[in-house]
Amino acid sequence: MIGHENTKTRRSVLVLRVFVTSWLCLAAPRVALACPVCFGDSNSPLAIATNTGIIFMLAIVAFVLCGFASFFIYLMRRANRVAEPGGPADAGRFAPPEGSAQW
Repeated sequence: MIGHENTKTRRSVLVLRVFVTSWLCLAAPRVALACPVCFGDSNSPLAIATNTGIIFMLAIVAFVLCGFASFFIYLMRRANRVAEPGGPADAGRFAPPEGSAQW
């Protein structure tokens, strides 16, 4: 019987939360849901400056992502260059040691 009462309490709390959240969403005035830039004139200097700031921040994110991508491409190319036979890693293997008369 204790488990049944606990389930009933949880269900009533859930119903209360849904009711209160729905009421708050419907009762809020529409002016409170819009920011001042979106609510006002779209050609005002404030809206233009906001749009310019958004474009600038997106450009910074794109620049950083391109930097990461180019760095990883550089690492992949460098790893492939070193892994090739006869590449820079093998250059010193067949050369005679300096100061040795054995060759």
